Parts: sequence; C-alpha cells; structure tokens
Amino acid sequence: MSVIVNFAIFPTDKGISVSPYVARVTEYIRSKGYKSQLTAMSTIVETNTLDEALELLSKAYNILESDCERVYLSANFDIKKGPIGRIDSKVESVEQKLL
Repeated sequence: MSVIVNFAIFPTDKGISVSPYVARVTEYIRSKGYKSQLTAMSTIVETNTLDEALELLSKAYNILESDCERVYLSANFDIKKGPIGRIDSKVESVEQKLL
C-alpha cells in the first residue's frame, strides 16, 4: 500500500516566522526514513500504511504542543493499494507528458 499525505502544521501563536517549528517536524520525518518533500506551503510524505501516516501527524503535533498554545494542521491523503514509490512516480508521469 502507498499512502501519500500532504500536510501543513505550524503554531499560530509564535509570530510571523514559524520555520524553526517546521524544521523540528521535518527533522522527525527525516529521522524516521520516510520519503518526503518539503515545499514552500506544505510537506509531502509517503508511508506504507494509513496508520503510519496518522501516527506521523500525531507525532508532529506532539513535537509542537509542548511549547505552542495553538497549532494549525491541515492534511490531504492519497491512499492506493499497490507498491510504494508514488511520491516520485506521480510527478514523473506528468513530467513525461510535458516533453
């Protein structure tokens, strides 16, 4: 199974720049070995199961909640039975059609 989750999580009570908080979540994702893409507006992660994706979001919240009074979290999921690797193959498919 391949679960791609596109999510944004950040505190809303820490001023204009929240990059230190986003970096904490990004460090966690990378330490878990998940394939991910950090973008200007969100983070995309691919996991093997929905449970892994939900656990990742829960842990991301836990990382911020200790010193943040309010946390924003928005997530979209693309769940497909089949092999992992779609985080790259979906983009490659579109790129090939642009040639």
